[in-house]
Amino acid sequence: MSYFLQQWAQSAYTTVGFFWMALWAFILGYALSSAIQIFVTRKRMEQAMGAADLRSVAIGTFFGFISSSCSFSALATTKALFKKGASFIASMAFLLASTNLVIELGIIISVFLGWQFVVGEYVGGILLIAGAWALVAALRPKRLVQQAREKLAGDQAHDPEEQAASIAALDSWAKVGQQYAMEWKMVWKDVTIGFTVAGIIAVFVPDRFFEALFINAGSDSGSYSFLELLQHVVIGPVAAFLTFIGSMGNIPLAALLFGKGVSFAGVMAFIFSDLVVFPVLRINAKYYGWKMSLFIAGLLFASLIGASLLLHYGFNAFQALPDPSAVTIHSQTFFAFDYTFFLNLAFLLITGILAYVGFVKGKHIHHHKPMAHKGKILERVLTVLAIISYGWLVAGLLLKYI
Repeated sequence: MSYFLQQWAQSAYTTVGFFWMALWAFILGYALSSAIQIFVTRKRMEQAMGAADLRSVAIGTFFGFISSSCSFSALATTKALFKKGASFIASMAFLLASTNLVIELGIIISVFLGWQFVVGEYVGGILLIAGAWALVAALRPKRLVQQAREKLAGDQAHDPEEQAASIAALDSWAKVGQQYAMEWKMVWKDVTIGFTVAGIIAVFVPDRFFEALFINAGSDSGSYSFLELLQHVVIGPVAAFLTFIGSMGNIPLAALLFGKGVSFAGVMAFIFSDLVVFPVLRINAKYYGWKMSLFIAGLLFASLIGASLLLHYGFNAFQALPDPSAVTIHSQTFFAFDYTFFLNLAFLLITGILAYVGFVKGKHIHHHKPMAHKGKILERVLTVLAIISYGWLVAGLLLKYI
């Protein structure tokens, strides 16, 4: 077998191994998220987020924390909250929390990167919100906010009202099962492409590429100069912008970046960047206009740079920066009779139960949640790329085992 075919086979094996490592975490996170979304209605959020004060921001952050991690779902819910009267900063707090503080993202990060990155994700999420709030208070974009509200007021799209759900009712759990399916439907293409790209990069891309892209990559974690760290936290979002993969699909890529020597700050900036990619900019422009969309992107970009640098220096001060050599996901034995195997079996059983309750017992229930569509062209591109990814993986596994 030629060298390229051997690498192809190893890449496909690595991708499937990555997904096997994360499967139980995906199921647990989306099951919890689905249940929370059914039992906490948007109407309750709207009533609590009208002011631009600490209470509203804290409530927006909390509701974001217990919501879906899908960026596009978060965009739709943020728009609905803002349209119904939530303040701009409380809406931004919800958006940032729903993509950086959610339960399932922390679980996936713990699988691939370890506890320091989990702490960094949650502390960094708070720093992102605080930074955005400070910038909004300093810049006072009242005219932009008013223009955005006027544009939404002219939007005739109907946001369906949600009914309060009883935790004891079978119909409520049927909705949980259907919401769980919707969560997977929203992310399957992003996850497929993200994990496939991670497998390809792990096998085909040499370390010297990352050393050229990120200045002084591979240095001791605490030895980076400020300018080197600044370059890492700027290049991290650029890399995320080019991949346009959702936050869940980006985590194995983040683990690879860290394992290849990118600084803690650079990797955190990469993880935080799911709201400054082009599809998100385009959706925000459709909702609020391009001026507000670019303002939000600038707001988030400035906040994530500050948060990433503060995290790096904070962890360094406590001598708690993670060791890149500890992240070796590309050389692991993925498939063994270990805790991952039994957790995956248990959570696959939970998936079966949710599917049965949602679509057999609850076949008379028609559940709907607001969702920001990525656009027909982008959806088609992602679908084609996902299909190509599956072809790549099947062929690679056949090469490895046949």
